[in-house]
Amino acid sequence: MNVLLGIGGSDDSLRALEDTVERARAAGDDLTVAVVENPRSDRTPEEVEDRVRAVLADAGLDADVRRVEGDAGSRLVAIAEDEGFDMIALGGGETSPMGKINLGSIAQFVLLNSHVSVKLVR
Repeated sequence: MNVLLGIGGSDDSLRALEDTVERARAAGDDLTVAVVENPRSDRTPEEVEDRVRAVLADAGLDADVRRVEGDAGSRLVAIAEDEGFDMIALGGGETSPMGKINLGSIAQFVLLNSHVSVKLVR
């Protein structure tokens, strides 16, 4: 499977990184990690990219890591569709005290606009 992981530095995206790398290693997926700018994250894109490369190295997985400029949600959807990815993986948001999922704006945009399957990792 050809998987595009979008990561912007939020805690849920870092969980998605760990989960997706483990699945790609176990299943033999081709993985591309798109580091996007997330205004809600305290981590810079440089810090996120360093973390991605460290997790990939620890897992012994070779994956394409790229920085993506512009509107994160629309860029992820466009990349996935233009480059023939089978799935987009994203951090799936937090659960509210009432048990409802709170999606970030990037995840919400991707879910509503992608013609490619989307996996939310929580």
